[in-house]
Formats: sequence, structure tokens, C-alpha cells
Amino acid sequence: MGIRWPRILTPKQLSQIILSQKNPLKALQCFDEAKCKYPTYRHNGPVYSTMINILGRSGRITEMKRTINQMKEDSCECHDSIFVNAIRSYAQAGLTNEAIFLFKSLPEFNCIEWTRSLSTLLEILVEESKLESVYQLFLENSCGWEVKSRAHFLNLLMNALCRMKRSDLALHIFQEMSYQNCYPNKESYRILMRGLCEEKRLNEATHLLYSMFWRISQKGSGEDVVVYRALLEALCENEEGEEALQILGKVLRKGLKAPRSYYKQIDLTQCRNGSDTENMKVLINEALIKGIVPSSDSYRAMAVDFYAEGKIDEGDKVLKEMHERGFKPSVAIYEAKVAALFRDGQVDEAIMVIDCEMVQKNCVPNIRLYNVVIKGLCHERKSTCAIKYLERMSRQVGCVPNYETYGTLVDGLCEDGKYVEASKVMEQMSINSFWPRVGTLNSLIRGLCQVGDLHSAIMCLEDMISLALTPDINVWQSLLGAICCENGLNERNMIREATTFLLDVPKPNLPENSFLQTKVLEINLVTSPNVDDAILANGMFTRYDQPRIAQLCEKHYSELSDINRVIF
Repeated sequence: MGIRWPRILTPKQLSQIILSQKNPLKALQCFDEAKCKYPTYRHNGPVYSTMINILGRSGRITEMKRTINQMKEDSCECHDSIFVNAIRSYAQAGLTNEAIFLFKSLPEFNCIEWTRSLSTLLEILVEESKLESVYQLFLENSCGWEVKSRAHFLNLLMNALCRMKRSDLALHIFQEMSYQNCYPNKESYRILMRGLCEEKRLNEATHLLYSMFWRISQKGSGEDVVVYRALLEALCENEEGEEALQILGKVLRKGLKAPRSYYKQIDLTQCRNGSDTENMKVLINEALIKGIVPSSDSYRAMAVDFYAEGKIDEGDKVLKEMHERGFKPSVAIYEAKVAALFRDGQVDEAIMVIDCEMVQKNCVPNIRLYNVVIKGLCHERKSTCAIKYLERMSRQVGCVPNYETYGTLVDGLCEDGKYVEASKVMEQMSINSFWPRVGTLNSLIRGLCQVGDLHSAIMCLEDMISLALTPDINVWQSLLGAICCENGLNERNMIREATTFLLDVPKPNLPENSFLQTKVLEINLVTSPNVDDAILANGMFTRYDQPRIAQLCEKHYSELSDINRVIF
């Protein structure tokens, strides 16, 4: 069906047109045609962003690079987010050097801020353990006016060093932050405290805690409790119970600003013998929960921290304390709880959270929480149960399934052998302008062939070709195997349809296409010998299995001249 172009084209209308195209190359064609059809039309930043995102998500890196260069030549004002998505697309394609080159060329674009682009690139390089590149990029770009904040980048470096068990170097960076005209924030203290405690550098960790009291905890922020708890638990594990109790007292008085009346009521006599480390940690955690500065942010910080460490009971105690103090848990807390339950294998309990607990507390799930549930169910091989949460998302106002939602569910259904259901979900995915990965489509087509749903397999193959994607060789083998089965041989219309596709695959007359050439000839010798006559008369195939085809010719041709004509 042709595109209905408006009388006057605006960038917003063009974005809608290209988003409605299933084939990313067709979308690019519409994007390029716009200037020819409308001489006065000019692309702007948002429409470039839409086109670049489409090409990046579909893996069309060459076309994406060309579009980025076109945007540079047009010199239109563009937002930092365009380059963030492009850098991620390069990284997913294994082209980190291209991502670095793009970032270094940002001065050539009409973009006034690069903070998110630099942050994204540094995060990718840290994940790939390319710390020298991280250091060099930071030195070259951290002092420019295009980068707004340097604390985040220094935190990133400290986190990478702590993961490498080099908290001593991370401590040097922390001490140099003031010379970089930036100051440590809560995340800086959290990263460094955990790194020091994991390496048992408790003396430095204690000094870090004291510096925290007078720098960012003067007003008694309850969010700092996750930093305090890291040191207190490390001291307990190192059998320094008395030191932990002394520091706990200072934390309650100076850090959390707990009421003096509350501090006098605390009974930690059970901890003083230090014989039971785990019991001491539990009692200290309870003291922190009770002494925390009452606020939604402080309770959220502590609950999320407990759930992230898999301490579900302690996290539930924070929730209970919140209820008693009259605070409503946020979606972020429930997201952390559900993720922790799935990691612990408590699937039914995780489902109860979203189906019952959140409903009772009048808390509405968001897209992130739904994705956690769907991912958890698929990981536990319960993908069919995850379908109902996709349906709930579709009915919920303001909660639209995204690429992660569909991709996770389709992959999960394929792993569980639910290929028919997966094809239906993928159909919804296509309607909402999301393009599946090549691997997902390959897996789905093979699975549909295995269960005998040849019609759906060919429909998926059509979608794959319409997206300008190339199926794997084993996909064609699966499709041919399904066609050659006893039931498939009777469906002549389907064989003709499949042959049309298959003729496009073995066109390079190479040895590796021998199997496909043989199968194409085999199925048509059985059902439509005239098709083989045309294929061989034109010299299209020469790599097929000649003895196998000769054997079939003896069955289906009565004249020796016909056999010789077909084989030779």
C-alpha cells in the first residue's frame, strides 16, 4: 500500500510516516524522498532522532552512519539524546571505536551539550574494561563548557577501580575531586565505602565515614544510611563488634540525627559479647531502621539496598516501619522487592506482590516493574503466565509496552517451545513499530517449522524479508524439512510460495548451498517437475546432489531423455 503524503509536510508528520513503516529501509526511503517531494521542507533534530533510532534498533549501522553525516551537513540543532542512542547502537554492534570517533566529532554538530553522550560512552568503555580510554576521554572533555557535571564521571572511574579491587586508587580520585572543581556526593561515598569495606580497609573506611558527617550529613539525611550500614556490617564481619557499636552511636547522633530519647531506649546488650555476628548485624539494622530520618527517600534508599543484597526479610521490616509511620512505599521499592524474590526463586511470592500487595496499597505498577515481572517469569520457564501481564500493560493508561517487553517475552516463549503464542506476540510487536532481532526471528521460524505450523513460519519469513533481514541457513533447512514432510507435500500452494523465497537464497552458486539446491529440486520434482525443468534449463543450480536427484528422476520421469535433460 502506497504512502499518503500530506499537502504540506512537517517534521512531526514525517516522523509519523517513517514510524509506520515495517521495513527500516523503506522508512529511510521516505525520509530521503521528503526533500525531493517538498523543496521547501527541512529536516529538524527530532525527525533525525526518529530516523537514527529506527536504523540503530534494526542494526542498519551503515545507513545510520550516513544519516548522522547528513544531519551534520544540514547543521540543524540536535539534542544530546540522538548521540546517546547512536553510541549505544555502535556498541551493540561491536563497533566501540566508531562510537569513540562519533563522540570526538561532536564539535562539528550543532549540539550545545554532550554530558549524556560522554557518560554513556564512558559507561560502555568501563564495561569493556578499557580504562585507559576512559581516562583519556575524561581528561580531554571534562573541562569544556559542553559537559555540565564531572562528579558522575569520577564516580564512574571510582566504581570501575573498586570492581578491580583497587580501592586505594579510587581513594586517590576521591581526594582529588575538590581540585577538579566538584565535590563528592552521596553516590561517591557509597561507591568508595563499599570498595574499601570489600577489601577490608576498615581504617580508611572509618575515616571516610567521619568526613561524611561534616560534609554532606550535617542535616541528617536518611539516604546516607546505606553508606553507614556498609561499614557497620563490615566491622561485624571482621569481629570488631565493640567498634561497630561505638560507630553506630555516632551514626545515630551525628549522621541520622536520631532523637536523643530514642537513642537512650536502644538495647544492644545482646551484641556486646560479639559471639553471633549475624545476630549483631540484624540488631544493628533494626536500630538503623528505627533511627532513620522519617522520609520517603530515606526509607526507599534503605529498602532498595536490602532487596538488592537479597535480604528480603530486612527489606520487609523497612516496609512495615514505613506503614507504621504513615509513608506509602514507592514503585521503586516494589520493583526491587520483586526482583529480589525472583532471584531467590520465590516466583509465587513475587506474583503476590504485584497482584495483591500493590493493589492493597493502591500502588500502580509502571513499565519497569512489568518488565521485571515478565523477565522473571520467562527465566523461570513460565512465559505463558507472562502474557497476561503484557495484556494488563496494554489496558493500563499511560503504560505502553516497549522493545524490552516484547523482546523478552518472545524470546521466553520460544525457549519454552510456545512458538504459536510467540508469533502472536511478535505480531503485536510489529504493529507497535518495534523490530525484533534477527536471532529472535530465526528461532521463531525454526520453532514454527518444528510444530508443523508452516503457514505461520512462511508469514514470519515474509516479515523477515520485508525488514531486509537475511535468515540463517538453518532456517531455510528447517523450512524445507517442514515442506518435505508428509503433510506438507500435499499443500502445493504453500510449496510454490516457499519456493519463491528459496530461489532467492541459493543464488550464489557455491558449495555451501548444495543442501538448499538439492532440497528445492527435490520438493518440486515430487510436486511440480516443470519448475525444476526451468531451474536447470537456466543453469541456476550446479551444486546439488546429482545422485539423489537422479534417483528421484527415475521415479517421476518415464523417458530416459527427460532424465538426462534434467540431470545433465
